[in-house]
Amino acid sequence: MSDVRKQPTLHDVARLAGFSTSTTARALGNYGRIAETTREKVRAAAEELGYRANPLARSMITGKTKTIGVVCADLSSPFFAEALRGISDVAKGRGYDILIVNTDEDVASERDAVALLRDRHVDGVIVSPADVRQVDHLAALQTPERALVLLDRSSSALDTDSVTVDDVSAMTDAVGRLLDAGHRHIGIVTELRIEREADWQSLLGDLDHSERRELNPSSRRLLGYLRAHREHDIPIDPALVARTGATSVDSARRATTRLLEQRDETGMTAVVTVDNTTSVGAYGAIRDHGLRVPDDLSFIAFDNLDWTTLVQPAVSVIEQPVYALGSRAADVLLDRLDGIRTTPGEEILLDTRFIERESIRAVQQV
Repeated sequence: MSDVRKQPTLHDVARLAGFSTSTTARALGNYGRIAETTREKVRAAAEELGYRANPLARSMITGKTKTIGVVCADLSSPFFAEALRGISDVAKGRGYDILIVNTDEDVASERDAVALLRDRHVDGVIVSPADVRQVDHLAALQTPERALVLLDRSSSALDTDSVTVDDVSAMTDAVGRLLDAGHRHIGIVTELRIEREADWQSLLGDLDHSERRELNPSSRRLLGYLRAHREHDIPIDPALVARTGATSVDSARRATTRLLEQRDETGMTAVVTVDNTTSVGAYGAIRDHGLRVPDDLSFIAFDNLDWTTLVQPAVSVIEQPVYALGSRAADVLLDRLDGIRTTPGEEILLDTRFIERESIRAVQQV
């Protein structure tokens, strides 16, 4: 004889609680007008029976799946791993499940990811756009019933919320510290791709020409680098800007190697990076060349990764509140879904923090 027990149904809960199935469904689904005493009795009955709601059935009634989608640019990145933790913690605490899709910073993959989440009828989506200008698919995703929040990037082409850090100010401050320490030839390792040539030329030609929201994080941090030079009245040497052409540690290492091979011509005395990938690649190239930080070359990394405190001397960093970026994005999205936030889309900027360690050395001007 089988010992498998029949799973309790909604009808079983309704019978035990003493209410109709429709009232019981509303009480368990948190929709419609239900007296609190009724809700408590229904929940007590459900708990006594060990009843678990059917998400599909609930979504057919309420039109909501209690699920949000996250379109992640790079799941292998420590940045996105920590941001996802923040998103997950908030979503779980507010009764939502999450579906995660990786795009590898590819717009075509992002379009496929968005289509997948739309077909799964998620209630809202958090996305880090691969290209803040190619966002028609994101605009189509956003409806009165489905919320959209951008993470780590913002776009003036979308009327939606975004949660980012003030990249421009963060890099302006960091490079300014090097300039104040006497450095006049500072290299930067950036992830700008070849197709970003127009952005690069625009930034060089007129520092105020491009709106910050039209730029990806790497471009905004380059803008901060350029503005720091302008504020200190220091000329910019394009030879000190190393473009990796790809988002990988190896490409960052190769780009930094090119900078180091030109040190005799450029007089470079310091290097800054724009994210965790370029930081690892750049630091590896410096070590490959047998250079000592900061005796031979000062170094500032963007992102406070564990390795930056394990090497000797420890590396000065620009620290982003990564967990807070994820948790804030989730809170904003769920506030939209719950009708708590009804104002127009807002660009939310979180502050970074400069952590000074032992990787900066003052230089004397001659």
